[in-house]
Amino acid sequence: MARSSKYSLADLLSAKEMVVVCGSGGTGKTTVAAAMGARAAATLGGRVLVLTVDPARRLATALGLGAVGNTASQVPDTAFTEAGVECRGELWVAMLDTKAGWDDLIRRHAPDATLREQVLANPLYRNITGRFVNSHDYIAMEQLHDLHASGRYDLVIIDTPPSRNALDLLDAPGRMREFFGSRLLKWLTVPYRSRLFTVASKPFYQVADRVLGSRFLQDIAEFFILFQTMEAGFVQRATEVERLLTDDRTTFVVVSTLEAAPAREARFLADELRRRRMPLGAMVLNRTLPAGLRQPAVAKAAVKLREVAADAAAVRELAKTASSRPAQVRDVLVEVADRFRDVTVVAGREAERRAELETAAPVTAVVPTLPSDVHDLAGLLALGGHLLGNGSR
Repeated sequence: MARSSKYSLADLLSAKEMVVVCGSGGTGKTTVAAAMGARAAATLGGRVLVLTVDPARRLATALGLGAVGNTASQVPDTAFTEAGVECRGELWVAMLDTKAGWDDLIRRHAPDATLREQVLANPLYRNITGRFVNSHDYIAMEQLHDLHASGRYDLVIIDTPPSRNALDLLDAPGRMREFFGSRLLKWLTVPYRSRLFTVASKPFYQVADRVLGSRFLQDIAEFFILFQTMEAGFVQRATEVERLLTDDRTTFVVVSTLEAAPAREARFLADELRRRRMPLGAMVLNRTLPAGLRQPAVAKAAVKLREVAADAAAVRELAKTASSRPAQVRDVLVEVADRFRDVTVVAGREAERRAELETAAPVTAVVPTLPSDVHDLAGLLALGGHLLGNGSR
């Protein structure tokens, strides 16, 4: 897909209802998601929700909140005023809570109150759901679906869970649907559905109980029998979530730095989104070096510094001006020249990766390396300015 010089990230957010922010860990994904939300609420208006998986208090503090929980909290208008910005809309923030999310799922899909309470009271429920493969990813997609269906927000930005494989998020609904037809589930539940099988396998379960503890396997089987009664609801919802991920009102934003590993992951994720016909709207390139470092004149300046360091007369003159010893001045010049040369090499490599990633999405938002960490709402709004303002094209 060709890049557009007129279409911006601000245009993308104005046109969409759901934004899924994904990418490698350590690329500033959570901060970028929060910055997009803050800037969108301030300049585009409407009710904007950022659903984050980051439990760090730093983000809550940056948004002027005492804490961020499973229930959405509104960032006060006074926080924007203190940051020097008049907010046209509303900014809401919530944190993904896997346990609360699973409880909501059980309450929704249980066919009756008795079964619901049996599952929630099951001693293995908390342990199993907490360790479910892709549990965090699936709950994130469930909440995204609920928020979309509620109609409470004009724009929902979800900061996806950190994952060893970014595709876990996309595969989570399908894997949940496949689980109900899996051999594992049948193996766990058949012994307690078939009297003949139970008699034949009784010696094995007696040994297992002695090794693993009384009723261990039976407790697991009973839990999954209860779980299986909710199959229809889970399968239907998983299908609806998958449909939402390809909906025209949803878009994906991939966040990456221009380091080798994150850039490769970003390109791979972009290709997979395209293969799955999921809409990649923008690529955010975070913590980039200034483009000016790649200019030939800059490289010549580094060479010139090296030459000055070798000129004894020039070094003595600089030492006199700096009230330092010539040896110290020479060491500084050599160090600065060498480090500057290294930075220009890195900037050149970044340019190559940037050119490749810019072809992956219709919009590319470029964020420079900032002089300090983002630690307050003003910082998020400034970062959002790079994303939705001059930094987006």
